[in-house]
Amino acid sequence: MQTKRLNLVDTAWLNVDTPNAPMQVGGLLTFQLPDDAPADFCATLFERWRTHAAAERPWNQRLRGGRWRNVAPEWELLEEIDIEYHFRHSALPAPGGELELGTLTSRLHSNPIDLTRPPWECHLIEGLAGNRFALYLKIHHSLLDGVAGMRLLARALAQDPAERGRPPFWAIAPRKSSRPATPDTQRPGLYRALAEIVGEASEQVSSLSGFAGIVRDMLRSARSGAGSMGLPFAAPSSVLNGRITAPRRYATQLYSLAEFKALAENAGVTINDIILTVCGTALQRYLHEIGELPSRDLTAGIPVSVRPADEPDDEDLGNAITFIIANLATTENDTATRLARIAESTRAAKTSLERLSGSAITQYTVALMAPYILSLVSGMAGRTRPVFNVTVSNLPGPKEALFVEGARMEAFFPTSLVTHGQALNITIHGYADTLGFGFIGCRDSLPSLQHIAVYAGEAVDELRQLYGPKVSKKRSARAGATTAKKRTSKTRSTKAAAPKRGTEKDD
Repeated sequence: MQTKRLNLVDTAWLNVDTPNAPMQVGGLLTFQLPDDAPADFCATLFERWRTHAAAERPWNQRLRGGRWRNVAPEWELLEEIDIEYHFRHSALPAPGGELELGTLTSRLHSNPIDLTRPPWECHLIEGLAGNRFALYLKIHHSLLDGVAGMRLLARALAQDPAERGRPPFWAIAPRKSSRPATPDTQRPGLYRALAEIVGEASEQVSSLSGFAGIVRDMLRSARSGAGSMGLPFAAPSSVLNGRITAPRRYATQLYSLAEFKALAENAGVTINDIILTVCGTALQRYLHEIGELPSRDLTAGIPVSVRPADEPDDEDLGNAITFIIANLATTENDTATRLARIAESTRAAKTSLERLSGSAITQYTVALMAPYILSLVSGMAGRTRPVFNVTVSNLPGPKEALFVEGARMEAFFPTSLVTHGQALNITIHGYADTLGFGFIGCRDSLPSLQHIAVYAGEAVDELRQLYGPKVSKKRSARAGATTAKKRTSKTRSTKAAAPKRGTEKDD
């Protein structure tokens, strides 16, 4: 039987999985039916896709049993999958609104994936108001990271609205790798694990100087007390970083990518800086509302993909990410000043990361995340000081419109994982000219989590006022500066401009 060993990061995601904190990621995709769609469009699509019981990699990968499962776990490749388990059909009471869709998504994402099967599920959901339907996809993080998963999903959708009969994502064969197979790929898992560790030793030693450099940058920033670089374990303890329970709450917002690009250009910062400012402002107001705002700045862990853009689909489709840490400047009451401090923080982190080789990035990632992973394994997560307060991910997506049997995908809202010590996750996914924000958190830890999405809307509205089309050059230069003087002005809370589609989900 053909097998494939999990890498170190994928193994970690597998070993820290618990019923209260299942390590699963995914997305909620909404589609607009064509005007001439028959009433049984969704039922017909479901029946046709269900005929595809032969899945391709990685969708046919199941954890291999045996004594070494937790030490050197391997994927075994199945010829067929139980399609009735993996692909399911749901319907909302018509006309289903955003609240009903969010309630269902929250419940689906709360349930752990069955790890005795290929670790993924897909749900086709019909009955949405406005002649729409949705697909909800859930994947265990040990199988794929978000970038790889969305790349495979996008390949399964058509760019031509007239195309019909395209197979579902799990039935599309990956592109073949140009790298020749080696004898070791057929060795037993434990043997191969040891061989790979020995083979990589010299490369890891040669990268120690680069890893040491980024450590020096962190120590220098810590000693100065005024450094802008985000530091691990510099985060204050907060309600975001305690123990969690299984139920989830989920909220979304949808914004224009073109507008965020214009705001970033006018402010002299990156799109990611704008996103972090939206998140930092929303968190500050939410935590103040519930009486839990720390007196020190919150920090965000930002996953950064190190996967080559041209990597074939048949390469290692596990996780290829590292993290940088940014200061969210939640002690600031002024949005422009907060943006300036966030931009300075992310620049410092990126400058240090860009100097590292691939092997040094691996060392840095392990050094940064090992204490967090160990806290999860030991049961201490949520009881000790966090590495950072919240994860904020910004994932790239397809730039062109995509279709399923002529139905246009209108939005992609990511769903991610929360863990002990990280009760909230904010993930943003690009698609065409949209940015879909997904806020997911522990229902019991964060009351009225949907208010974070509302405050995110207020933050976007304030950024429009500061850096919109009529912004002055003097004001736009303020956030782009590497340092900014604090201004003492009251931040006016404005009503959020309504996004194209957004949800405030409470379950």
